[in-house]
Amino acid sequence: MSSATAKPSGLATIIAWFDSHASAPGPEADGDRSIDRARILPFIGLHIACLLVFFTEVSAFAVGLMLLTYAIRVLGITVGYHRYFSHRAFRCGRGMQFVLAVMGASAVQRGPLWWAAHHRHHHKHSDGPEDAHSPVQDSFLWSHMLWFLSTGNYRSRTELISDFAKFPELRFLDRFDTVVPILSYTLYFFVGYFYGQAFPESGVTGGQTLLWAGVVGTVLAYHATFTINSLVHVFGAKRYKTGDESRNNPWLWWLTFGESWHNNHHHFAASARLGFYWWELDIGWYFLKALERLGLVWDLKVVPFYVREGLPNPRLGAPPKAA
Repeated sequence: MSSATAKPSGLATIIAWFDSHASAPGPEADGDRSIDRARILPFIGLHIACLLVFFTEVSAFAVGLMLLTYAIRVLGITVGYHRYFSHRAFRCGRGMQFVLAVMGASAVQRGPLWWAAHHRHHHKHSDGPEDAHSPVQDSFLWSHMLWFLSTGNYRSRTELISDFAKFPELRFLDRFDTVVPILSYTLYFFVGYFYGQAFPESGVTGGQTLLWAGVVGTVLAYHATFTINSLVHVFGAKRYKTGDESRNNPWLWWLTFGESWHNNHHHFAASARLGFYWWELDIGWYFLKALERLGLVWDLKVVPFYVREGLPNPRLGAPPKAA
């Protein structure tokens, strides 16, 4: 697709920061690799704002809140956006579905429909010419983050996610994907403000918690998540022949809460557990088991033994196919 695709400017660009459907390109723009610099200014701004940590005071409370919100963001991505919305690896009620969508939206990685639709497209074309973020086909920087800043990957490909696009609350979160981040950043500010008022000796301020829990926590979650597209399709072990370059990387599981068992995932994408063996630690799976005990999720799918071990299907007498 030519980079000549029309792009919003002026007021239309600002509106698009809050309404992702405003001036959004259509399917004809798919594949356009041009970067809309005006539209991505908030993303760049978050990274620049991280530099403020060198000019402001820090507190244990602010860092602790950042770690808590980091966990919420990453769980929202790995459990909500990935295992549930992308692969339907377990079931839950509509209320819990909404909670998972909000958790994922707090990571500021667009809406649940956008994220899951692009991930389904990735699995269909993994490391092939049509894969939107393959480090095999493109550069590290493109697979790490430039791909989602491009015009051709801006729209929500709802035709790939019609099973969830029928829910109006998910369509709302997807269209107005800055609502949850704005509300959560406001919450972080007031948590710090009221804590500082209650315990003035702590030195905690609203600006401090906004910076650490909001800005720094978001950027850390960004790049932890992005490594699955960029690093884990290059570095790690390939247990299974999956037809792509997905790897199991034991160094990133703790940052990504289990996402780095990526070759496992591409071997059997429907599994709610990405660490197939007990020594492959998977925080997302442990979180799901806790939710299951509370009755909030159920029907957690796991990889069948014969698929995990590469054995013939006991019912069909044929070896399993790679995912």
